[in-house]
Amino acid sequence: MLELRDLRKSFGPHTAVDGLSLSVARGEVLGFLGPNGAGKSTTIGMAVGLLRPDSGTVELEGLGPPTSPAVRARLGLAPQSLAIYDDLTGRENLAFFGKLQGLSGEPLRRRIAESLELVGLAPRAGDRAGTYSGGMKRRLNLAAAIVHDPPMLLLDEPTAGVDPQSRNSILDLVRELAARGKTVIYTTHYMEEAQKLCSRVAIIDHGKLLAVGPVEELVSRFGGESVVTIRRGPGEDAAEELIRTADPVAELQRALSAGGVTGVRIDRPDLETVFLSLTGRRLRD
Repeated sequence: MLELRDLRKSFGPHTAVDGLSLSVARGEVLGFLGPNGAGKSTTIGMAVGLLRPDSGTVELEGLGPPTSPAVRARLGLAPQSLAIYDDLTGRENLAFFGKLQGLSGEPLRRRIAESLELVGLAPRAGDRAGTYSGGMKRRLNLAAAIVHDPPMLLLDEPTAGVDPQSRNSILDLVRELAARGKTVIYTTHYMEEAQKLCSRVAIIDHGKLLAVGPVEELVSRFGGESVVTIRRGPGEDAAEELIRTADPVAELQRALSAGGVTGVRIDRPDLETVFLSLTGRRLRD
């Protein structure tokens, strides 16, 4: 669906993307993860045609680069910075973005109604977007990306700064879009979102692709060992033994057979463990 080949992009002396290659299959949800300043936004900018790579190529559906308007129309982008107009109603926002994509008349009215219904904003379609809550604005932002019914979506931090109910609604919406056959690139700093949603995850840092694959595969390759915590003794006086192991069940059975165990905990590696293992724990500001 999308093919990035040896992409490179610099801004003055700073190399933002350094030889990145990535294929996105039709119908998959790909998590695109990286620390602040890793090159995610620059890569997304080149993938949607907002930025031209210094070298390398971007090709969508075998049609060519998204710098071509006809190819770019096959994409929907929901940026992290909300791209909606507070002085327009929800319906007027979608009419504006739909017209930019060449829709008009009955097809435009139908797509506006379908998009508003899909994101749960139909009852508030006539209200100005400035009166919407943060979660509603996020959903309208997503509706603007899908109003022209593109086969591929790039969602940049679509749940940033929203309450748990809105986050859950947006995650359900992404699942629904995937079930309808949409290809989705999903960037997020919430590891649990990527672990729940994505068929594969790509991790980038310093402009380079560090790893890509299904979550279970990445955890197996880069997550390290599980940690088994064994408690012996009563209350606050209990002694704790920490055991790093590839077979936590066997260690748990060994401890229980030895007796005296008053508590146990098994901490298994997950996507966050993988992310920190590959990108480090140093703060990124």
